[in-house]
Amino acid sequence: MTTGTSHAHGPRMQFAKAAPEVYKAMVTLDAAARKGVDPTLAELVKVRASQLNHCAFCIDMHTKDARAAGESEDRLYLLNAWEEAGDLYTEKEQAALALTEAVTVLTDGFVPDEVYERAAKHFEERELAQLIALIFTINAWNRIGVTTRMAPGAYKP
Repeated sequence: MTTGTSHAHGPRMQFAKAAPEVYKAMVTLDAAARKGVDPTLAELVKVRASQLNHCAFCIDMHTKDARAAGESEDRLYLLNAWEEAGDLYTEKEQAALALTEAVTVLTDGFVPDEVYERAAKHFEERELAQLIALIFTINAWNRIGVTTRMAPGAYKP
């Protein structure tokens, strides 16, 4: 069944070629945002934001990176229902995932105090700042991927 929202066509452009300085700046920002963030947590955050933003390229990339880093299939399969599968994720991971969703979706235009405070209980200020940077960086990548229709599947960790 095909709907009016189907995207059965290929990529629109090669962003890295069309805007090389912006692409290089994004790569540098991405590296800076990851500093000090647990790599396992970073991949969970990137996958979850990418799920919310419907970025197939980034979902493909970051689930592959997570698997290569030793992440379990159960945790990856259930990430989009992490609140229901809470026992699979630490309290710290759950706080980070809640913050990821709040920053990504910006329901009613803000991040609720309770979500921010929950994260602040589990992360020192510098680590929390890095987590926030990681979240807004993957959201920027998702917007590049979705807008330019980057094709999933070819990425290898």
